[in-house]
Amino acid sequence: MMDTPPRKFVPTPFAYHEEVELKIDKLSNQGDGVGRIDNWVVFVPYALPGEKVRARIYRNDKNCSMADLVEVLEPSPLRVKPLCPVFGYCGGCQYQHLDYGAQLEWKTAQVADLLRLQAGLELPVLPAIPSPEIYGYRSKITPHFHKPREAKVGNIGFLKVGSRSEVCDIKQCPIAMAELNAALPLVRKSVHQSAAQYKRGATLLMRVSEGTVITNHNAVCTEKVGDLTFNFLAGDFFQNNPFILPAFTGYVARQACAGGARYLVDAYCGSGLFALTLAPHFEKVLGVEVSETSADWARANARSNEINHADFLAASAEAIFERVDFPAEESAVVIDPPRKGCDMAFLNQLFAFGPARVVYVSCNPATQIRDLAEFAKAGYKVVEVQPFDLFPQTKHLECVATLEKISS
Repeated sequence: MMDTPPRKFVPTPFAYHEEVELKIDKLSNQGDGVGRIDNWVVFVPYALPGEKVRARIYRNDKNCSMADLVEVLEPSPLRVKPLCPVFGYCGGCQYQHLDYGAQLEWKTAQVADLLRLQAGLELPVLPAIPSPEIYGYRSKITPHFHKPREAKVGNIGFLKVGSRSEVCDIKQCPIAMAELNAALPLVRKSVHQSAAQYKRGATLLMRVSEGTVITNHNAVCTEKVGDLTFNFLAGDFFQNNPFILPAFTGYVARQACAGGARYLVDAYCGSGLFALTLAPHFEKVLGVEVSETSADWARANARSNEINHADFLAASAEAIFERVDFPAEESAVVIDPPRKGCDMAFLNQLFAFGPARVVYVSCNPATQIRDLAEFAKAGYKVVEVQPFDLFPQTKHLECVATLEKISS
């Protein structure tokens, strides 16, 4: 029996589930293989550059088609065996089948492409800094499950590839730290045994703190970064690849003070990661955080690490610079916004303050580069772009862009 196409399927240029052969030229920033058939672009997840593949079409859009990988006819020498048995089914990882060195090269190239295509900036991008650990690096995972049926919990894990709701059952996760994998069977067993208590689905928290696994959002976690110790609530944000943090924060510190700035503003400071790791390089530091509890933790972390020249404000990040009394020409600002990037209200205040130097840290290069175009209009130039691979085996990365105010 022939497969029935979805109701809104567009039948050109390919029929539904038509199988095609094509050569893969590159990777998209979502980690999909990209090839062409008669100049028509086809995206094939899990296919690698240089490979010839057979793929099955499942969607035709206005200027491209999407296909599932059926068979690799000519494999890339960079193809490796994934460690995870559900790789390609679980949506958490995109690159376990690709040699790690090649992952770094493609991530670097994708940042350069985004700069050119989205911001019109032809800039050299430094090679992505690798993670010291490429598996077993995540200190936090958040498995979830749907509402129990007949007092039974179904799959516990992460979203299936291509689905917004179907959960892939995860018994172990190779990119999670060993402590998390040791605790996961017990956590899963507890959920299944307590199924009757859940009236709806839930997201579980599992976070490593000093060798133990914390599951309570309000419990205190501890993380060491270099010589500093940070305490924060388990449910609050903190970077979850501790292995790369010393190199990551060290680079941000060097970039922030490279222009001779004496004062630092950390505009999205959380529990103080950048403000406190950068503090030794500046005469005075001010961290601003929208969450009062996070600002309290930042103050406590400053005290416990005996850093006396850092102050922290709880205020909206969109209304902070009116309370900053540092001379702008001697100040650097570090920003590390959410994935959505900065809104114009915040950027306009930042530009009005006019710091000599800005170090923009982002987990989403696409929104970061969108914002860099606004910096260019406001009289800033990008002087260095450095990706960091905080998330090996996945499409995600952190990118640090350093900007200087152009003298008028």
